Parts: sequence; C-alpha cells; structure tokens
Amino acid sequence: MTDTNDSRGRQLPRAFAADISTDLAAGRAVELAEIYALDAISDAEREAIDAYVSSAPEAERASFNERVRQARETLAMSFTAEEEPPADLFARIVSQLPAPAAEPAGAEDATDAAAEPAADELSAARQRREVRRRTGGLRNWLIGVAAAAVIALGGVGIGAYMANQNDPLRQVIEAQDARQATVDVSGGGTATVSISSSHDALVVRMKDVPPPPAGKVYQMWLIPKDGSTPVSQGLMDAEALSKPALVKGIGSAAALGITVEPAGGSATPTLPTVAAAPLNT
Repeated sequence: MTDTNDSRGRQLPRAFAADISTDLAAGRAVELAEIYALDAISDAEREAIDAYVSSAPEAERASFNERVRQARETLAMSFTAEEEPPADLFARIVSQLPAPAAEPAGAEDATDAAAEPAADELSAARQRREVRRRTGGLRNWLIGVAAAAVIALGGVGIGAYMANQNDPLRQVIEAQDARQATVDVSGGGTATVSISSSHDALVVRMKDVPPPPAGKVYQMWLIPKDGSTPVSQGLMDAEALSKPALVKGIGSAAALGITVEPAGGSATPTLPTVAAAPLNT
C-alpha cells in the first residue's frame, strides 16, 4: 500500500498490520523506528525487529538506525528541569496525527460479543477479523503519535524550541532575572556580560574586539568578593572572540575581569585588566 497525502500535502503513514511480523514482511521496518525508539512494543516484537534489521540491506539498516537515533535524541533533549514546555505543545502534536478511524455502528455490541464463546465458526471468524481491524487501527494511531511527536519536537534540527530550552547560554540570557552590563575593552570594542543569579552564571559576548597580540590570549577571571586570588574562567583566542562564553559559579564573585596573557594562560592575572565588569550578585 502506498503513502497518501493529507489536504495540506503532508505525507501520512501507510496502514499497518495487526502484528509486527506482517509489517516486517511487507518491508515497513524503517517506518517502525519511532515506536521502537519509544519502547512502545513488546519484547517479542523488539526481538523480531532486531532480527530483521540485522539481516536487512545496509541502506535499509542505516535508515532504520538513523530514525531511531533521531527519535531518541529528540526525546533526550525534550525537557529541562527549569523550563516548562509551551502550553500548546500537546495540541500541536495532536494536530499532526491522522484521525483514528470511526467505530462502525454496533462496534460496542461486537466487543461484548467477543467476550462470549463463539456460537459457530462463522461468528468466530468475524470476531477474529474485528480484533485484527481494531488492533491494526490502534497500531496505526500509535505509530502516528510516535512519528508526529518526533516531528513536532524535532522537525527542525531537533526543534528550535527544544534546542533553545536546552542551551545553557540562552537560559542565562533569557532568564527572568537576567541583567546586562556592557564595558569597554582596552584596545577597542566592548564586552557585554549577561548575568543571571538564578542560574549562578553569566554569558560574555565580545563585539569589535581586536584579536590578541601574537603569542597572546585573552583570559577571563572571576574576582572573589573576599579579596582572595582571582579564579581563571578560560581563554579566548582570536577564533573564540566571535562566540559567547559561559561562566558558572558567580555567586561569590564581585566582578569579571579580562586580561591579556601568554598563550596557554597564566596562574594569576597579569595587570592591568583590559576589561572589568562588576557583577553585583
């Protein structure tokens, strides 16, 4: 059976059989990847899929494994302890699901009848067909849920929303208590520090700052409130200047300082600093 498209041109999944072995025999292993990744199958079904995939052509095996990887990666990145998913996330997932087939008239009666001993062979055959129809419909719906969830959560690279929510840099910059300070850097350019006490962290972004002199690097320091020795927070060479830097554990610091040090960094800062931003945490 070939795939079909909905009114928006989106591809809908093919109808699946009532059992995994039939789906595998029909060459649908790749399309079972999401429910495999979600562990929405029995041990026997997992063994059947594993056996099929292990002997499948390399291209089919690679496609199956890639879809399983993407599904698991999406789920692993779906939630953080500090952020809530959007209120409409479930509605967005459901909107992409194929509508479950309507129960035909008398379906409830058929269910009741299935619980009673079959009166004759014809009745038993009808009951078996009904079970296969319902089980197949449930499997179709479950596969639709799995695939739509992966699409909704990870359709754009793993999903812009989830990627953002799990990005520690963005968590600091967009925290409710985030505040910014921009200071000049000796030699040109500025350093903008985004500070979040709730995350106990800050993000440093350099703008128009010239590369350090040959054989030198910029080195970041947290300067403790108690006047003790500054603590190194990493180096920034010419390439790193274009990228934001995350600094954690700022609760006991009074300021962030940046100095120019020999390549490889120094154990203590070489004064004067080229930039210093008070944290007021």
